[in-house]
Amino acid sequence: MNKAVLLGTTGIAIAGAMLAAGFQAGRTPATDSMTVSQIATTAAAGHLDRKEVETIVREYLLANPEILYDVQQALEEKKQEEQRVAHLSVIKEAKSEIFHSAYDGVVGNPNGKVTIVEFYDYNCGYCKRAQQDMLALTKADPDLRFVLKEFPILGPDSQKAHVVSMAFRALEPEKYAEFHNQLLGGKGHADEAAAIKIALSLGVDEAKLREEMKNPAIKQAFAETYDLANKLSISGTPSYVVGNEVVFGALGKDALAEKITDAKACLDAGC
Repeated sequence: MNKAVLLGTTGIAIAGAMLAAGFQAGRTPATDSMTVSQIATTAAAGHLDRKEVETIVREYLLANPEILYDVQQALEEKKQEEQRVAHLSVIKEAKSEIFHSAYDGVVGNPNGKVTIVEFYDYNCGYCKRAQQDMLALTKADPDLRFVLKEFPILGPDSQKAHVVSMAFRALEPEKYAEFHNQLLGGKGHADEAAAIKIALSLGVDEAKLREEMKNPAIKQAFAETYDLANKLSISGTPSYVVGNEVVFGALGKDALAEKITDAKACLDAGC
């Protein structure tokens, strides 16, 4: 552990030392019978020199190194709670953009009671594996609405493949799920050529497709998705929004099903 982290935990370590060990480690004549508040006041007034404080901290931490893990865990829990509260605020303020954006694809029941939103990239290996989770969840739950939010972050080829995807959905929305499953489920690298090949195989007119690919609304949609992702602390794929919670990573079907159950219970409770 570096010096900066150690200094950052000094106050906590001193308090822990005094409470847990009564200054048994690192006792000095100046601190022998002082309470927590007394030593804090004394230190603040400058009556304890730096060496005395460092001795108390060092010897206590050497005797009780597990306190550093406790501090780290408490810090992580605090950060997670702060992030959860921040996400709640964003989800409340941007509910329409997250769950009901006109440029997002929808699979499952379009009128389903519960919506799960996935941020994905066609070249994301984890997204490819998570595709089976989506298929299984929508098959098992006829009341599930699954929103696919196109989030190309893995380079120019991904960007171009998603442009084709957005154009295809605009022209053939009823075939979008099939297009999506073929492109994401394909073994090869997703790029513009691969996406156009699938689109043509599904009957779209190539001239109309290429014209729609020039639609400036596509780039605007990407920009709005990137902005949402930034507000939700999403930097990787797949990531999900389920109810009032942001879920990071391909956690698997069972974990997502549990989140969906929680979201339904929340809806029923009116939260």
